[in-house]
Amino acid sequence: MGVGPHAVIKVNLLLLSMPDSFEHMPTVAIRMPNGALASLAGNVDPDHQVAVADLVLVQSSVRSTVERLVRDLRPDVVGLSVMTFQRATAFRIARLVKTLRPSARIVVGGYDPSLAPEAYESCGDIDFLVRGEGEQTLCALLRALENGAGLGAIAGLSYRTGDDLVHNTARPVMPLASEQLRLPNRDARVLRGYTLLGRTVDVVETSRGCTFDCSFCSIIEMRGRNFHPYPIDRVLADIADARAHGAEAIFLVDDNITLDVERFAELCEAIVDAGFQDSEYFVQAMTAPLAQHGARLAPLMRRAGFRYVFLGIENILDDDLMFLRAKAKNARREHGRTVGNASIEAIDHLHRHGMYVVGGLIVGNPDDTLESIETNLAFARQYVDWPYIQHPTPYPRTPMTRDFRDRGLIVDEDVAHYDGTTAVVRSEQVAAEDIEFLRWRAERWMKVRHMPAAFAHSPGFVLRHGLEMLAHTFAGTTVKSLLGLESDRAVFERYRQQRRQQREHAVA
Repeated sequence: MGVGPHAVIKVNLLLLSMPDSFEHMPTVAIRMPNGALASLAGNVDPDHQVAVADLVLVQSSVRSTVERLVRDLRPDVVGLSVMTFQRATAFRIARLVKTLRPSARIVVGGYDPSLAPEAYESCGDIDFLVRGEGEQTLCALLRALENGAGLGAIAGLSYRTGDDLVHNTARPVMPLASEQLRLPNRDARVLRGYTLLGRTVDVVETSRGCTFDCSFCSIIEMRGRNFHPYPIDRVLADIADARAHGAEAIFLVDDNITLDVERFAELCEAIVDAGFQDSEYFVQAMTAPLAQHGARLAPLMRRAGFRYVFLGIENILDDDLMFLRAKAKNARREHGRTVGNASIEAIDHLHRHGMYVVGGLIVGNPDDTLESIETNLAFARQYVDWPYIQHPTPYPRTPMTRDFRDRGLIVDEDVAHYDGTTAVVRSEQVAAEDIEFLRWRAERWMKVRHMPAAFAHSPGFVLRHGLEMLAHTFAGTTVKSLLGLESDRAVFERYRQQRRQQREHAVA
């Protein structure tokens, strides 16, 4: 940017999220904003010009959109939010931005740069990494750039010197109850079209962190085991702002909102008292507190407008839960003793109060057999409304990754495939491809089963896009396969080939 030692330059900032999406979240049905980027935009100094663009909204025109934004906005700094499976895309976009505007400085943040900073050494187009929570670090970086100050004292920052990255000390986790973070800047968004089943959707964060130590979790590796909630009045102000920007549905994106049961109950009551229960709410939750406190929590949740609950069931077999380090948060306890798995009781509370369960399970753990995988899939068929079944994925620095690597079970090192629905590890007894096939075959029909409920909720949307959603769910299916003239395996191989081509096209 050519900042001299005494210059003061207001920074023009463009923040981009990557266009790659999860298979479980087809963009015809779900186009969710990146809440972290709006929060970053709301917490830089107000004299900066900030624009936020979620590229998931323009998957078919990523290059032309980036070209237009760089041409029109002339950014001094471009920030990229990156998950592990989006790394290759981020490198391509960084190269594109540098080609279009060589003076722009590029900063990346998110789980992947935070946990695998060494992977970014080779991408010379990237100037800075923001590790961990980004609001304070990015704000400090922009101040340093506008004032020509040094970078060495900015906690949480990595910066390039020649071919190397220098990693400053980590930034402590923010105590959100006392830290004065401003609300997200939703006005900074320059693209439109965030929808969930045809309804305008936004995201709101009420807390950060988790105190459990699940082996698959990137959250605790990035920020440690802790839980920091926002004050309830700050959460209500955020919901009010999302509603003022048109949100009809709100996804509460907390890492573990049910960790503090009393606070969650207070939040539900506060939503009702504020008159915000006419919005629809979607939330991630643990099974154990919903099983133990569901008789009180579920009616409150329904009254507050909750519709879908993502339950972190993880697995229903004790041996797998031990490997996942998720037994404690899925255990039903009475009088201080574990008396069974909490999943069925939690699901029952939610169903009895008219809410739908998105079932989060993980199949393909090291000691899984065909029988144990089928047991979990059978559970999902019987109890969950929408499956969110994933394969264990060796994300950077997680305990799971160390276990799989030590046992020689990782079969695919291409992180572009680390999207949770591509089996990149095998179990001791089942090949990765077979694990993925079993999940794929079961999930398709579970999703179809939920179509009537989706139609009752959003008939116009389903009438307009139902065939497109079915085409996504049944990718690889042909008339020949519908007539039973070829095997499910043949359809599966065609689906995998189509997905590979889509990935190659997206990265290119």
